[in-house]
Amino acid sequence: METKTIKDSETSTKVTERISGSEAIVRCLIEEEVKIIYGYPGGAIMPVYDELFKYQDKIHHVLTRHEQGATHSAQGFARISGKVGVAIATSGPGATNLITGIADAQIDSTPMVCITGQVPSHLLGSDAFQETDIVGISTPVTKWNCQVTKAADIPEALAKAFFIAKSGRPGPVLVDITKNAQFEEFDFSYEKCTKVRSYNPVPKTDPSCIEAAAKLINTAKKPFIIWGQGVILSEAEEQLKALVEKAGIPAAWTILGASAIPTSHPLNVGMLGMHGNYAPNVLTNECDVLIAIGMRFDDRVTGKLDEYAKQAKVIHFEIDPAEIDKNVQTEVAILGDAKVNLETILPLINENSHTDWHQKFKELYAIEYEKVIKNDLHPTKEGLTMGEVLKEINSQSQGNAAIVTDVGQHQMIACRYAEFNKTKSNITSGGLGTMGFGLPAAIGAKMAAPEREVVSISGDGGYQMTIQELGTIFQQKAAVKVVVLNNDFLGMVRQWQQLFFDNRYASTEMVNPNFVAIAEGYYIKARKVTKREELAEAVAEMMESKEAYFLEVCVEKEGNVFPMVPSGASVSEIRLE
Repeated sequence: METKTIKDSETSTKVTERISGSEAIVRCLIEEEVKIIYGYPGGAIMPVYDELFKYQDKIHHVLTRHEQGATHSAQGFARISGKVGVAIATSGPGATNLITGIADAQIDSTPMVCITGQVPSHLLGSDAFQETDIVGISTPVTKWNCQVTKAADIPEALAKAFFIAKSGRPGPVLVDITKNAQFEEFDFSYEKCTKVRSYNPVPKTDPSCIEAAAKLINTAKKPFIIWGQGVILSEAEEQLKALVEKAGIPAAWTILGASAIPTSHPLNVGMLGMHGNYAPNVLTNECDVLIAIGMRFDDRVTGKLDEYAKQAKVIHFEIDPAEIDKNVQTEVAILGDAKVNLETILPLINENSHTDWHQKFKELYAIEYEKVIKNDLHPTKEGLTMGEVLKEINSQSQGNAAIVTDVGQHQMIACRYAEFNKTKSNITSGGLGTMGFGLPAAIGAKMAAPEREVVSISGDGGYQMTIQELGTIFQQKAAVKVVVLNNDFLGMVRQWQQLFFDNRYASTEMVNPNFVAIAEGYYIKARKVTKREELAEAVAEMMESKEAYFLEVCVEKEGNVFPMVPSGASVSEIRLE
């Protein structure tokens, strides 16, 4: 291999090596400390796979069964590790199959780099075999993307991709690389990217805003903190906890913010949103100061916007200026990194307890417990509920498992009732609501944190969208615990049909296969539970397994998830039945 020493400036030199573009791609990943990537080979990316074969001791490639599975696995990897997830695919259908996962990562602020192969440069625009304009297709759902047509441009493009993906508000980046660029040789060297002209990932904080916010918090009679995933992304969990405890402020979370503070913490008052807890939803419209930290006021949290927290002065801690005043008007906007800004404001905050205000949360929780929670967790009816399955998983895991959910009724039940002692323990598809997310995301989470117990929870509908990833579990020997809560329905859609479409269950009843036989076909130990008296022993067997395990639990067919804020309603109009 030819090496060269090139004078880079008057004071420094750099050593280059003559290598191919495809090898350069792999070497760039190694320089970025990437250990695991998820993908699916094909013609336009084959040179890169040939190099990956040579570097197996440095990078472990996971062959998923579908490119969508690769992106969700990369997301699961990123969400539990805090690192950039990497997915790779060929051109055409391989590249387009990444789009759902990329869109999911974009709206949920997940750092991910996707690398796609492309037809040779001289064929671009000719409708060549497996050619699609993936840069054009992915532009609306990526933080940044680019196409590389020359080998010499690969290092800079990938360095920039990793920097943009993980800096500031994280997100997905796509780099499309033509096949000729993969074959070309050039003088390779790599330098990590630390800045991009005109890109300011962490805006400067105005100190006067910190002071104004502290004054509002200290004079508030009914302050309320709502936090989102921004707390986890900035690793501000301890700072948030310190603020909550010092000021004695009740705090609630969005589903992506779950686990930043343990669910058992006395000032953690539960989940916000359409299927969130009764007290935090109702009292959002009674607080006098609303402190939003690392969340974007999604419509599932706010309900009817023109009736959302109109009585409150809103303080918004946010890293992305585009989110300020986008949905909810703020009194004070604190731009910048949440961890830094919480550390800055903490000394300015007075100690307090707000005892009477806390009592209101307790009173409303008691109402919710009697009307909803007791029936979910301690049912007297014959059919198993999703809630009691979560209760049993909590008992067996003691709140230490990472819960990865698909999308639907089971997702809301899991978010409501899972117990979390550790941060980065709730991995779910929030903004896009992607059915099929759970199983492949659990694979990525388990591979990123093999020491943690990872439980995938899906409904029978979403599970079948990516059921083929059982093959990835088997091949990788990933000890994921897979739970399917089977009600033979697309449950969330059926619930809406019952409540708002006069029980017209149009195309929502499922005729399901033998899930246990399918799991066993992939050489995964499997079991089915139909009776309450079987549940505890089955969950114990699953949790004690050192290998992958599949558990199907047949739950009541027409169970509904409450509380519920109807679409278009105010959070104050939340229904308990």
